Amino acid sequence: MDIPIFILAALLVHCVFLVSIFDIYFSSPLVHGMTPQQTPLPPPAKRLVLFVADGLRADSLYELNSNGTPQAPYLRGILENNGSWGISHTRVPTESRPGHVALIAGFYEDVSAVAKGWKENPVEFDSVFNESKYTWSWGSPDILPMFAKGATGDHVYTFCYASESEDFGAQDAAKLDIWVFDHVKSFFNSSRSNQTLFSALNEEKVVLFLHLLGIDTNGHAHRPNSREYKENIKKVDEGVKEIASIIDHFYGNDGKTAFILTSDHGMTDWGSHGAGHPSETLTPLIVWGAGINYPQKVTSQFFGDNFLKEWKLENLKRLDVNQADIAPLMASLIGVPFPLNSVGTLPLEYLNNSAHFKAESMFTNAVQILEQFKVKMSQKKENTLSFLFTPFKPLSESEQINFLKKIRLYIQQQKYNEAVSLCKTLINLALEGLSYYHTYDRLFLGLSIAMSFVGWTTYVILVIIKTHTNLTKIVPTNNKKSTVLFYGFAFAGMIIAFFLLIQTCPWTYYVYCLLPVPVWYAVVREIPVIQDLATNVLSLRIGQSIGFLLVCILGIEILVFSFFNRSALTVGLLVFAGWPVITQLWVQAKTRALIWTLLCVLLAIFPLMPVVGREPNIPLVIAAGLLTLLISCFSLANKYRNNEDLKVYFYQMLSIALSTYVVSSTHDSLKKKLGLPVLNQIISWMILVSSPVLLLLSPTFLFQRLFSILLSLMSTYLLLSTGYEALFPLVLFGLMFVWINMEQEALQRYGLSLKPKLAVFDFAYAVDITQFRGLHLDDVRRSFFFVFFIVTAFFGTGNIASINSFDPASVYCFLTVFSPFMMGSLLVLKVVIPFVLVSCAFEAVQVTTQLSSKSLFLIVLVISDIMALHFFFLVKDYGSWLDIGTSISHYVLVMSLTIFMMLMNGLAQLLTTQRLELPRRTKHHST
Repeated sequence: MDIPIFILAALLVHCVFLVSIFDIYFSSPLVHGMTPQQTPLPPPAKRLVLFVADGLRADSLYELNSNGTPQAPYLRGILENNGSWGISHTRVPTESRPGHVALIAGFYEDVSAVAKGWKENPVEFDSVFNESKYTWSWGSPDILPMFAKGATGDHVYTFCYASESEDFGAQDAAKLDIWVFDHVKSFFNSSRSNQTLFSALNEEKVVLFLHLLGIDTNGHAHRPNSREYKENIKKVDEGVKEIASIIDHFYGNDGKTAFILTSDHGMTDWGSHGAGHPSETLTPLIVWGAGINYPQKVTSQFFGDNFLKEWKLENLKRLDVNQADIAPLMASLIGVPFPLNSVGTLPLEYLNNSAHFKAESMFTNAVQILEQFKVKMSQKKENTLSFLFTPFKPLSESEQINFLKKIRLYIQQQKYNEAVSLCKTLINLALEGLSYYHTYDRLFLGLSIAMSFVGWTTYVILVIIKTHTNLTKIVPTNNKKSTVLFYGFAFAGMIIAFFLLIQTCPWTYYVYCLLPVPVWYAVVREIPVIQDLATNVLSLRIGQSIGFLLVCILGIEILVFSFFNRSALTVGLLVFAGWPVITQLWVQAKTRALIWTLLCVLLAIFPLMPVVGREPNIPLVIAAGLLTLLISCFSLANKYRNNEDLKVYFYQMLSIALSTYVVSSTHDSLKKKLGLPVLNQIISWMILVSSPVLLLLSPTFLFQRLFSILLSLMSTYLLLSTGYEALFPLVLFGLMFVWINMEQEALQRYGLSLKPKLAVFDFAYAVDITQFRGLHLDDVRRSFFFVFFIVTAFFGTGNIASINSFDPASVYCFLTVFSPFMMGSLLVLKVVIPFVLVSCAFEAVQVTTQLSSKSLFLIVLVISDIMALHFFFLVKDYGSWLDIGTSISHYVLVMSLTIFMMLMNGLAQLLTTQRLELPRRTKHHST
């Protein structure tokens, strides 16, 4: 197979592997076609006021100050004297959009929403707002429009501030919440002179939604333990008190208003969210007003945490709920149909109503979830051959009828507790059934992908052995046999396609199920190679082969383990430090071996450090900038002779100096709450754009080009750094530099080639080398080093398999106004920079050791695919949400790394071999 065709096939196959996980684990859980269900009895409230304090942690609201006073005096008074309280448990991902969808629509959003930044509606869904008579909402332009867009008719009204107001560098983000409170006050004032609005406000089934973003913004900018975050909580408390008083006064204290205060997600101590840490998943819930229970005094209550004691709330009953349970609670309070896709269970303990009302509400809840189950079951039944369909036995049609009859009978006999108990059983069974049908095809799709994976990896190993080693003889192909093989596999493919067609499966199923056919066809065609290899392997020394195999397995297992625990990288790097001693390389290159060992030990420190972003340390970033300049000056003394080259070099040094200054002055400015200086912002963007251009202007001699790559990337990396990670590329580059030299020594030791002079080695001419040698066992080690360094480049400064280790402070030199895609792109760039350093060093190793890039790259592909196969089988759909999320993100990461390494290979070639030539000025001599 030609190299371009092979790389294209590899890219396509890996893209299928990557996308498959979303179809298998992340397809949308929503179904459509249910009939709305509504409690038949009159509701306790005419209207509902929902306050969502974005990013508010449960402990931040409930805990007392050091002097024993509450953080939020009004809300503390409410939960002690007027209402019910508890903790709302959110799910991963703890982001604003999924949190609000769970609160207002009652279901946990699937990850298909991430493609739209959790802003737009990737799938249409029903919500409490949609079911209300009127909803008025105030707050962020990121949240409010999605519920207005999803609503039928024109009854959901939104009032948003400009998105530019969401500035992490602003003087005080609490102004966002003050904006909301002020606009609600003026709204009620203006309604007295607007008859249409006044009558609309006096209707039943009205919702008022106040989205308060200030706490979240202050948490990101200053951390949740800061004075700003706590002050913002006080301002929200005062605002809630004032709004509640205005609303009660407006309606003449009619006692028909229900109030709910909660949060969409919490926040880690280092000011981020997205993962499943308790500080992110535990949010407060305080409910008071019409239809709500008063505080219930208890002598003892048991929870698996010590919060009650810490918060001095041991004697008040704590009523915990899942976040999606709040949607049915709101629907029940104002008497609107439960949102169609809601999977929440009505928390009855919050309701202060008759036992009859509670039983009827619970019955409505059960029927509404059962409706979803019935639609899901009928969809699956229609799309599966009758003899292959396995129904969910605990909820057969007869069982459903039996349940509904029994519950209805209990309600008629006024056995309300029994009815409620049976409703809860039915709800749990219906939710189990929903999950059963949602994951119905998972095993079948998973096996297809696993077969493709094993087949692909086997094929790549065979390609390496056949084309890059002398382990096999070239066997002539038997045309007759290969024709029979081709028709056999084609027939198998047609049977699979026909089987999928009569089940009306989605087109992606065809891709996943048909992929093993061509992959295994390619493997089976190489059977003569396998036979030839088997005879050759048996003639080798068995002990040596087994030893080599065990070392390979151990190395890959360390890499896999490093995804769960970064300290495994430290162990690996310390083993690497001893490599020159183990292989006796230190005998011929003592100085280089010593530097190698020292840099391995230095780099081994980074995975032991806390994840980046927890504690900003700007002096370290400045130190890294100054150290880079110092190294540049040393390098300048003996490398550059050409004036044009010197100019480029000075410009790069200037970029480093400017980056160091910008980081220092930007963070000073933000500390003083003066915002991001415009000049700094302009300089940052100019450095980002100009650094790749300067890189391509530098000479293509090995050391000069590699050093130029470091300077260009370092100037951007400094701007994106907030602490010790600024030193990481320097140490990593030092090690890569020594690695190139060490590989030369290794090559000479094994007598594989003459040692080329690295000082005069030119990348631009290296591509023309035609005397590529065959693969040696030592090349497997080279490839393993590369994969190990790539993983170290990724996890060296933080485990970003977790969303919450992204720190928005990293992008403050470029922008402070909230913009998820721009911030995300810059954070991805920060992750990519160490990758580029490793890839360029690997490119240098390939060309200086006279290996074709394809052969080494194929070994890399095998190593990363074996890792990916590990993670494919480690993907979980049970256990805690943190475990599920982590297992899936590990697989996505390793697959992305594999695809990324293919792209990096091309990028490294571009960065090392290409040079932009500036037009030279010609001198005119006057005669």
